[in-house]
Amino acid sequence: MRYDICSRQWDDAGRPVRHISLAQGQFAVSDDPDAVITTVLGSCVAACLRDPVRGIGGMNHFVLPDSPTPSADTAESARYGAVLMPQLLDALLAQGARSSRLEALVLGGASPSGSYYNVGQRNLAFARAFLAERGVKVLKTPEVSPAGCRIEFWPASGRLKQTPVGHADRRSDG
Repeated sequence: MRYDICSRQWDDAGRPVRHISLAQGQFAVSDDPDAVITTVLGSCVAACLRDPVRGIGGMNHFVLPDSPTPSADTAESARYGAVLMPQLLDALLAQGARSSRLEALVLGGASPSGSYYNVGQRNLAFARAFLAERGVKVLKTPEVSPAGCRIEFWPASGRLKQTPVGHADRRSDG
């Protein structure tokens, strides 16, 4: 599901910032230099894709790589990377991004409670394999804390801020 509801706030330098918050199963695309897409991740994964020449990018937030059983429910199926990754890529291409210039950051995949099924690692592996199959360059990303993190991604510039959950004083600015 594409998510367009946002709020306008101000950053530390007094510039207006348009926050677009994502929940599980959602994605957003923007070329607005004042837009920041945010989400909070645990074992879920967010893929941040960007065309640096066009200045457009987007982020998704998925729960599992693929559904164990096919579902006709669109909201339910959007929670899976197998649905959400192509939707994000298609939306970027439809707005003028070129696949040959895309670069990606893949974040999340934490194990908040020492997950037996290693859901976080499976999510990361799926996202990286999907992007590799489509020739999208995956940039090195900071490790996620075991409890997860809050992600802030500026799609037009590619700026990334990752704040570990439970450690508001420790941030990684990129």
